[in-house]
Amino acid sequence: MLLEQKTAVITGCNRGIGKATLEAFAEHGADIFACVRRETAEFTEWTTKLAEEEGVSITPVCFDLASADEVKNGVKTIIVSKRPIDILVNNAGVASGALFQMTSMPELRRVFEINFFGQIQFTQGLIRSMTRQKRGSIINIASTAGLIGDEGMTSYGSSKAALMLATRTMATELGAMNIRVNAIAPSITKTDMYDEMEERARQRLIETCALKRVAQPAEVANVAVFLASELSSFVTGQVLRVDGGSRA
Repeated sequence: MLLEQKTAVITGCNRGIGKATLEAFAEHGADIFACVRRETAEFTEWTTKLAEEEGVSITPVCFDLASADEVKNGVKTIIVSKRPIDILVNNAGVASGALFQMTSMPELRRVFEINFFGQIQFTQGLIRSMTRQKRGSIINIASTAGLIGDEGMTSYGSSKAALMLATRTMATELGAMNIRVNAIAPSITKTDMYDEMEERARQRLIETCALKRVAQPAEVANVAVFLASELSSFVTGQVLRVDGGSRA
């Protein structure tokens, strides 16, 4: 119960790493605002059951990170609850793959709007709660794609690289208020994005990994639990690679 009596906000909760993080945080006793782009009956039923099983509160919040107005409404929904926010996990994002010369400006802007600008706006909106209470942990889910520079990663990799740089800057600025900011950079993980990758690209990433396999979403979520908890109380401004020993 590492997160008991804490309130967390997690984006992208309906699948992959976000869903696994929601499960892990609930298991460790956190009350959660579960943010998704669109709520479905299946998602509502699942979160209701999970909340009952773990004895926590899970509140769905719906907004699209690509829309500044919707992000503002999402922030407002959370703030008006008057519950202090202890943890923010910026997980939601979109994948995009194309060679540099084939990357259109509209696609580049779309990816940055969701993977970077929307995340920054959402964090700015919620940071007031953390600064008032002078504590908090912000966890940005980045990617090794933002570190390696693989082919086809101009838009996606650049957006994640920007998020990692912002992580370090935020950590420097917010540390005096006892707010820690870290990023997790997973490598190839068994999510929908994995399923969308070309087989050749998947195998190449697996071969460069010491463990010779892909990560499971829960393995990334466990690192998020560590960064959200007091076990990491002196860890900030870091990018933790969860990559199975990748040589890239």
